[in-house]
Amino acid sequence: MSAQPTGPIGAPERQRDAERTRAEILDIATAEFADRGYAGARVDEIAARTRTTKRMIYYYFGSKEGLYVAVLERAYQGIRGLEQQLDVDHLDPARAMRALAELTFDHHESHPAFIRLVSIENIHHAEHLRTSPILPGLAAPAVDVLGGILARGRRAGLFREDVDALDVHMVISAFCIFRTANRHTFQAIFDRDLLDPDRRDHYRRMLGDLVLEYLTAHVGRA
Repeated sequence: MSAQPTGPIGAPERQRDAERTRAEILDIATAEFADRGYAGARVDEIAARTRTTKRMIYYYFGSKEGLYVAVLERAYQGIRGLEQQLDVDHLDPARAMRALAELTFDHHESHPAFIRLVSIENIHHAEHLRTSPILPGLAAPAVDVLGGILARGRRAGLFREDVDALDVHMVISAFCIFRTANRHTFQAIFDRDLLDPDRRDHYRRMLGDLVLEYLTAHVGRA
């Protein structure tokens, strides 16, 4: 019987195991940080809920802060990846802008942990996110996609000239984050659940209408 292969042959499987372990840690850590915040989260608890150890978590991420930054990076990479994959070049500028707004709406609704993480990091004045080596790349996809749609809309005479991509990104994010982050206080005060399934289509259309009304206001007027 021939000897079993060793060395480089086994490397890909070890790499896959390491990637699975790292992903599992990040999954659990995302829930822990989103539920308890940076200060309240415990690495011991994260280790207990995974098939690994605290020592192994520090091996992969260096420290609790390193793990937290990795969680933030993955959370932002999720929405940025969806934006990059969005195929809107075949759509007219207005429909393309609505599609991007709807993508953000759907993502934020289905990822409440992302909203909580963003809120928590703002409490810390983004001090942890600022240390991320990939921070510059976290902004580019959103700005690039929006900028392209805006440019096409202006060339077609549809969109105003005095708005940039970050203006539009702020409007879309503000609506989507408020709807999820303020759900409970809004319901307590006004007795309306912003995530009520019966109102979902209404709010989704409302977001697109708000963005397009803003972009087309004053266009062509003297």
